[in-house]
Amino acid sequence: MTKGNILLVQNIEIGLISINEQDYICLTDMAKAKDDAGRSNLIIQNWMRNRNNVEFFGVWEQLHNPGFKGLEFEAFKKEAGLNSFVLTPKKWIETTNAIGFISKSGRYGGTYAHKDIAFNFGMWISPVFQLYVVKEYQRLKEIENNRYNLEWNVKRILSKMNYAVHTDAIKSHIIPRLTLSDKKEWIYADEADMLNIVMFGCTAKQWRRANPQKALDGENICDMASINELVILSNIENFNSELIKQGLDKRVRAKILANTVKEQRRVLDGMDMMRAIKKQSESTFLQSSPDNQLLSSSHE
Repeated sequence: MTKGNILLVQNIEIGLISINEQDYICLTDMAKAKDDAGRSNLIIQNWMRNRNNVEFFGVWEQLHNPGFKGLEFEAFKKEAGLNSFVLTPKKWIETTNAIGFISKSGRYGGTYAHKDIAFNFGMWISPVFQLYVVKEYQRLKEIENNRYNLEWNVKRILSKMNYAVHTDAIKSHIIPRLTLSDKKEWIYADEADMLNIVMFGCTAKQWRRANPQKALDGENICDMASINELVILSNIENFNSELIKQGLDKRVRAKILANTVKEQRRVLDGMDMMRAIKKQSESTFLQSSPDNQLLSSSHE
């Protein structure tokens, strides 16, 4: 999966994409800091001709890429620095099976390199420019981390609050009606299974069987849910509490809750429940971040 973003460094927009959770920065855009006359490819080639840089590319690939062709790399390293030596990203990728560079076309087109390699390119352009690239990258990653932490906290709070409401209704209105032979401790799990089936189509136990590795890692069915799904789950937990108080049979409640889930999915699926919160979080961070103030002053 590829996601696009933009780094703004000294009034230059630099593309940033994430592929398989690895960040790649657009060298084509970065090269504009050295020459904005449309000669980005030549600048990148000049950088790649340097023997030390070729060695750096090769060592990086050896550390991160099991499929890297070491013999072809050694051939490049021997030729590097000669007047006749020419190396392009495409040639490097095709010859050595490299993963540190990516050539893209389309919306996010250009030559991209893994952030480790892109920072090296930034240093070759200018140490000051490289510093600003690193600072801007760190700023965006901090905003991203704040979003994930916020979303995780919202999920955790929703889960805790509504679990308490739901179990209280079971304790007050179902448990007292049970006979001495009934297994009271099963009732809570039975009601939770009903909600999971209505919401996710399976019980928590069935989910663990279908996702053994995630279960071993300590994740559960709600950890995989979206914010929209957790909002709906929160709503039906509360609704089920009210239906329990009315004394409705479990089968009747399940049918009512299933219809509620269907209707709320229809309304919420076109909405991003976190958008406004994330936007506010990013705005607050931008106003308070010393790094951003430094970057803003450099753009003036």
